[in-house]
Amino acid sequence: MFQGAGSNVGKSLLVAGLCRACVNRGIRVRPFKPQNMSNNAAVAADGGEIGRAQALQAMACKTDPSVHMNPVLLKPETDGGAQVILHGRRIAHASARDYGDLKPELLPGALESFRRTAADADLVLVEGAGSPAEVNLRRGDIANMGFAEAAEIPAILIGDIDRGGVIAQIVGARAVLDPPDAARIKGFLINKFRGDPRLFDDGFALIERRAGWTGFGVVPWFADARKLPAEDSFDVGADRDRGDPSGPVSIAVPLLSRIANFDDLDPLKLEPGVRVQTVPPGDPLPVADLAILAGTKSTRGDLAFLRDQGWDVDLAAHRRRGGRILGLCGGYQMLGRAIDDPQGVEGPPGRSEGLGMLDVSTTMRLEKRLTRVAGADREGVPVSGYEIHMGETSGPDCARPMFSVGGAPEGATSPDGRVEGAYLHGVFAGDAFRRAFLQRLGAPVSNLSYAAEIDRTLDALADHLERAVNLDAILAVASAPSVASAAGPRPRPARRMR
Repeated sequence: MFQGAGSNVGKSLLVAGLCRACVNRGIRVRPFKPQNMSNNAAVAADGGEIGRAQALQAMACKTDPSVHMNPVLLKPETDGGAQVILHGRRIAHASARDYGDLKPELLPGALESFRRTAADADLVLVEGAGSPAEVNLRRGDIANMGFAEAAEIPAILIGDIDRGGVIAQIVGARAVLDPPDAARIKGFLINKFRGDPRLFDDGFALIERRAGWTGFGVVPWFADARKLPAEDSFDVGADRDRGDPSGPVSIAVPLLSRIANFDDLDPLKLEPGVRVQTVPPGDPLPVADLAILAGTKSTRGDLAFLRDQGWDVDLAAHRRRGGRILGLCGGYQMLGRAIDDPQGVEGPPGRSEGLGMLDVSTTMRLEKRLTRVAGADREGVPVSGYEIHMGETSGPDCARPMFSVGGAPEGATSPDGRVEGAYLHGVFAGDAFRRAFLQRLGAPVSNLSYAAEIDRTLDALADHLERAVNLDAILAVASAPSVASAAGPRPRPARRMR
């Protein structure tokens, strides 16, 4: 299990890279995260939703994602509450306080998923959440040491040197952990080092002495990480201006407070001739060819947030200038005339007036639609993606659907054709549709294969980690006898993994 000395230390990326490195060594490896908190979700092959990071890690393992790779997913809907997903399905909305009471009920489900995942693998790489150093959360924990103890698996701690204070991160974690938890940690990794790693030799040795843990390596900064889907909206906000700054096509994306499934934007950022700007709160929308309203976990809440920022005025001006607007899922709902939530699906029951740019209206429903889909756009270009939403949208503009899915219309288009919306996520990952869509905006013809680029980047990351870390030593830790008692079939001995 890979745990962090803090949040956002790069656990997801390291696990993805180590998964691919193990695959390249001929090991049957699977990813696992007992509890994730993210509004960036993917629909798994078995029909439920999991965190986007585990979907990427499954890709790194060259296997289909499963709900059992991330059995518990929390999707924040308000500052104090989240939707609780178990085995891919919504089971409750819980406040932070109430969720603590739910944890003991969720642990057996997480362990069941872990055993099922392990039964299909020689090796399982488990990702923690947050940090075990938050010892005030240890009681009832299912994300870090609580799960590691229940599953009887060893842990490796990851520190982030880029943010500074990495010695204190790791030695401090050793100081606050209870002795049994500290003993479960078998070593540490230093991540995100810029420059010559040998310059940290003294600090590395100091951590080994003071913490009493083995160091498994210093991982240099991996610049191509920006090509891989990010899971945290913090990463999207930090990466404000991506793509080709001199390209003929510019896209502006307001950073909503509960933005979800923002990996929809990632393929666009890799296209030559396309500039994607994410606009943080407090900034006006820049002049652009296209404005995208991305998905959100709280449509009515983020609609109010959008208006508070003045982005509704900016969008109206953008349209008057001849700009195009695309709404995806929650963004599609916002573009309509009204959003009704009579059952309080996303918060207090009520109705919100939409932006009125599409002649459609949405009613929220308790049932969530989770499915992978395939179809075509109105020009006949093939499209594929997935749906994760709890609303039903209808109205006159649906007579001009953006897509046809399974022979049924999907989405809506304004009479002038400049405003579009649909529930489909992941459509820009398809090369044919992305090229056709961007060429309508004036982008140059591109030969980018997005899936192949992600695959190449995962291989490059695996090679990067093979050079930087002692993977043989990490695999030896994973082969410890204690793993087999919880995980079912015992992983192969380390000497056969090499």
